[in-house]
Amino acid sequence: MKTFDVPFIYRSPLISAIKNKRRQEDKLKKDFSPTLLDFGELKIYLARHFGFCYGVENAIEISFRTIEENPDKRIFLLSEMIHNPQVNKDLQQKGVRFLQDTSGKQLIPFKELTPNDVVLIPAFGTTLELEMKLKQLGISIEKYNTTCPFVEKVWNRSAVISKNGYSIVIHGKPTHEETRATFSHASSGSPSIIIKDMKETIELGKYITGEKQLDNFYMEFAGRHSKDFDVRKDLQRIGVVNQTTQLASETQAIADYLRSLIKGHFDFSEETIYERFADTRDTLCYATNDNQSAVTGLLEMDAELAIIVGGYNSSNTTHLVEMCEMQVPTFFINDADKILPDQTIIHFDYHTKAEVVTTAFIPTIKPIRILITSGASCPDAVVEDVIRKLAGFYQQEFRIEKLVQEWES
Repeated sequence: MKTFDVPFIYRSPLISAIKNKRRQEDKLKKDFSPTLLDFGELKIYLARHFGFCYGVENAIEISFRTIEENPDKRIFLLSEMIHNPQVNKDLQQKGVRFLQDTSGKQLIPFKELTPNDVVLIPAFGTTLELEMKLKQLGISIEKYNTTCPFVEKVWNRSAVISKNGYSIVIHGKPTHEETRATFSHASSGSPSIIIKDMKETIELGKYITGEKQLDNFYMEFAGRHSKDFDVRKDLQRIGVVNQTTQLASETQAIADYLRSLIKGHFDFSEETIYERFADTRDTLCYATNDNQSAVTGLLEMDAELAIIVGGYNSSNTTHLVEMCEMQVPTFFINDADKILPDQTIIHFDYHTKAEVVTTAFIPTIKPIRILITSGASCPDAVVEDVIRKLAGFYQQEFRIEKLVQEWES
């Protein structure tokens, strides 16, 4: 796989040594067991896969290269490059300005742009409507488009099944930038609808079978279906795609449920179900799959707590937190500074969308076992900072350099 030129400040000697060694030993990526970092009284289990994915590294490389190549131009980001506070802050410190926030609220009017300005499209992609608006202003976006290739793969797959007469069901968070972009691309070619979870999928299924009054569909899914969506015919042939950072297992469960529902309701066989339901499982993001599978492997370890590192508005990171908190006390932080010297931790409760303070968060059990992973937009350097902070509580920071040497050898 291609390697990217990512700023050194985001790298970690420890994490790089571990990942390189694990990659050499498991080239087919079939081993999802975690890596043990033994600090004596502190045992840290690192997930097999975590941190920057292909799409994130691609976006970061393009962004920083664009800054270097255009020293005399104003540079704007359509919205956050990725959902990571450190990376976005670094870009802003280099003079990059955001045109919108993550919800699409305008921060800088488009009318202030000139054809000489550079506008970066974030890794999530953007809507066809915004692309057109920028082009009408004379802004060239092709060269500065950092849309993740795996997001584009979903768009391309949607276009293919649209041409074959299928409507598109998008599993995603309706307000997320990627979901908005995918909906825009999908709905330009076929009837499309956004569902956020299995609960909504079951309700959607009732319109397919006729269990629910069809006219209620437009109220129940208001603002989440394409213009002129006809519930009487546009749910007869469907394909399911997803926001790539959703739980892959949930997307697959949603697709399996709708497939089974259609097969049973219309009395199709395994050989003929494709006439009503398109196979789209090849659109699931490999990085999302790997990171979530690695958390499953991580949770096989007995541990007292888990720490998940990443941006608070990061969808893929939040799903890792969801997985962990079902089994072990879990703390969601965006950098090592949230761990204070007195073993107080400031962590994010994604249910209430607010930070929470927990004192004495590390139990007095010896040895203490802690699970650690991070989201796909979190720099490895931040994860190493967290490990250093934890090792410092046990006067074991010096072990980190020795661990780097051990893994490198």
